[in-house]
Amino acid sequence: MFRYLTAGESHGPGLTIIVEGIPAGLPITEAYIKTQLARRQLGYGRGGRMKIEQDRAEIRGGVRHGLTLGSPIAMWVKNRDFENWRDAMAIGEVADEVDRRENTKVVPGHADFAGGLKYAEHDLRNVLERASARETAARVAAGAVSKRLLEEFDIKIRSRVTSISDVSTPQLREVDWDIVEASDVRAADTETDSAFRSAIDKAKAHRTTAGGVFEVVAFGVPVGLGSHIQWDRKLDGRIAQSMMSINAVKGVEIGHGFSNTQRPGHEVHDVVVPDANDPRRFKHLSNEAGGIEGGISNGEPIVVRVAIKPIATMTKPLPSVDINTGEVVEAPYHRSDICQVPPACVIGEAMMALILAHSLLEKFGGDRLDETKRNYKSYLASHQEFGQSVS
Repeated sequence: MFRYLTAGESHGPGLTIIVEGIPAGLPITEAYIKTQLARRQLGYGRGGRMKIEQDRAEIRGGVRHGLTLGSPIAMWVKNRDFENWRDAMAIGEVADEVDRRENTKVVPGHADFAGGLKYAEHDLRNVLERASARETAARVAAGAVSKRLLEEFDIKIRSRVTSISDVSTPQLREVDWDIVEASDVRAADTETDSAFRSAIDKAKAHRTTAGGVFEVVAFGVPVGLGSHIQWDRKLDGRIAQSMMSINAVKGVEIGHGFSNTQRPGHEVHDVVVPDANDPRRFKHLSNEAGGIEGGISNGEPIVVRVAIKPIATMTKPLPSVDINTGEVVEAPYHRSDICQVPPACVIGEAMMALILAHSLLEKFGGDRLDETKRNYKSYLASHQEFGQSVS
């Protein structure tokens, strides 16, 4: 069974990652994972934390001589900023005179209010440390392992920003992903790149933050991942839940989910026609469904768009309250980004990779990579037999 766990706090010693269920024999290196972690740290509008951290996942188990063993893969990402928080985030007891950096003032829009009441915490740092987006570095490390697995099956995942604040990208028939990777706002053209940067600059000048929408696309996904049989096996449900779990995300659509509600049915549904050149022996004339129908991948690219709200911490704080005294106060300012939409793309890629790896291994199994590949190739061959009458 494929699964992953993360542990650790934003300013603690570091982040622990366990990835279980990866077949034996998969080539993986720390350098590959580091590349993905470095992509997460990029982005126009990032805060000061990114100047401190140089994320690197140290593999501490589950890999030998560059190949996975089939046992759980353990990784560790060190928090360099912990040097500045050794007393405040110490594991053991500390002296009374130590600055514990307690936080009792609520940040509107953050997890600290609900979490503080849920766990009866008088020091909100005990909530916000784990609720911090720093945890997503661990997800990207886990997602990198999943990406490496998916590459063995020619599945590739890309992402881009489609809007920041009130600035949206124009509709494109084809996306040049090299241009996206070269853009620090992950825009697909130079004009939009400039407009996105201006939107972030405007938010910074007004001492506020900017949200937006990003898009994640998975290419090469075979037909048949997920299932219509039970609610928790539906692939779109799994993907949507994983994207919603990213910090500050408030909306997810598969394909053109929201805009299709404003169009008549005959313009929305994807017509299927025979095609002897397609591995499925059929093809869709469009991809309004975003590659998933009935909870099952249909062989088209899986397209997901994710809405992420503006970050809660702002240099011009909102009015708030002290959780212990009830006193009306100004919300505290914690060092943060102005806009986290571009780096959220990379986190979205990681979540997509984790879900697709889970679903792929669920369908094709295998204790060793070559066994999984044999099962996969046999399955693809069955499509040729099923559609042998298609010309």
